[in-house]
Amino acid sequence: MRPHTRRQVLAALTGAALLAVTAPAGAVPAPSTVPAFSGDFYWGVAASGFQSEGHAPDSNWTRYIDSHPHYDRYQNSVDFHSRYLSDIALAANMGVNVYRVGIEWARVQPQPGGWDEAGFQFYDAVIDAIEAAGMRPMLTLDHWVYPGWAADLGGWRNPGMVDDWLSNMRKVVDRYASRDPLWVTINEPAAYMLNEVRNGALPVTEIPVMQDRLASAHNTIYDYIHRVRPGSMVTSNVAYIPAVDPAVNGAMLELIGSRLDYLGIDYYYGMSPGVLTEYTAYAAEALWKLPLQADGIYYTLRHFSRMFPGKPLYIVENGMPTENGLPRADGYTRGDHLRDTIYWIQRAKADGMNIMGYNYWSLTDNYEWGSYTPRFGIYTVDVLNDPSLTRRPTDAVEVYRNIIRDGGVPPRYLPTRTPVTCSLVDPPASCTDPVTLPQG
Repeated sequence: MRPHTRRQVLAALTGAALLAVTAPAGAVPAPSTVPAFSGDFYWGVAASGFQSEGHAPDSNWTRYIDSHPHYDRYQNSVDFHSRYLSDIALAANMGVNVYRVGIEWARVQPQPGGWDEAGFQFYDAVIDAIEAAGMRPMLTLDHWVYPGWAADLGGWRNPGMVDDWLSNMRKVVDRYASRDPLWVTINEPAAYMLNEVRNGALPVTEIPVMQDRLASAHNTIYDYIHRVRPGSMVTSNVAYIPAVDPAVNGAMLELIGSRLDYLGIDYYYGMSPGVLTEYTAYAAEALWKLPLQADGIYYTLRHFSRMFPGKPLYIVENGMPTENGLPRADGYTRGDHLRDTIYWIQRAKADGMNIMGYNYWSLTDNYEWGSYTPRFGIYTVDVLNDPSLTRRPTDAVEVYRNIIRDGGVPPRYLPTRTPVTCSLVDPPASCTDPVTLPQG
């Protein structure tokens, strides 16, 4: 049986939420046109270090793979470590102006108290290439991977983990703050904790302990970044979970909400009464069969706009999975899903929400935390069957290029799929105050 990926675990949580809601009471007025984004909007692509780099040093995740025979073998993933120049060029050719990467702790500090200059030089070269291509780097400090020596000490169960984490992250900040990147401290804290549990590194009873330590790490490095470079933009991105997000992310956001210069949001799946059984059936084993709901990103943005009035919102991750790169059974193409999603983001912006950027997850397919089967890449790569690791463009490459060139979809664009009736993405508001499309 295929082990759960991060998004399968989170989707399963959503599927468990059988919520009762009232019938729609009103509707968000639908404008006949949607305005384009201004020239300072961030259009990006996203990746993580371990998932794409290959040539992985000893870490908690290399050990998880070794100890789980049903996980796909990592090999060298899509080998971003050797191919970063050509991958960055692919992004630049679409007109992207932000490129998200991770600075892997395991690569730059392979031993306690000792840093590897060669590891830092790799990231120097990556950031140089991003900037040379006219893009701003978005740097993730922790995308769920820590050194093997930190795992030996107990990982996040170790009371000294926060100090060890900060010791490394201060080195990273000191080295790269002058580049003025967009910072992401900790990727999807709730999913991070769940993955530590599913891999046997953390008892479920200690989730609150890890959460407190992650919050302390974020808050402390946030303050440090601002001491080193005032005016920096720092976030921790949250994976939005339809129907149950306050229960999943609420406590963490209470702990770190005062130290977020912008809110990073990851959105993938929707929720409505008619698809609850599909979540139950597919969340654990077939991520690519989960129903997509592009209009749900509007409700997600509205939810956080109300939670953090005026704060800039950045969609740090959004995309769609396919099974080994095959067409989806529902016929939804990657290009159509991208256009539909951007339409709803433009609607949200037109309705006054402070949206600063959007990243497509991901530039290429990569290692989806135990499996190469779910494919999210705008360029697809068949790691298990293609030794050349050729980057093959999907239909969304040209779509994204046009969207970036034009600042969004055309003014009178209408999504290929109508809004879901009584969405449960942000209950009850997404059911009682639904979005609509213009008539006629």
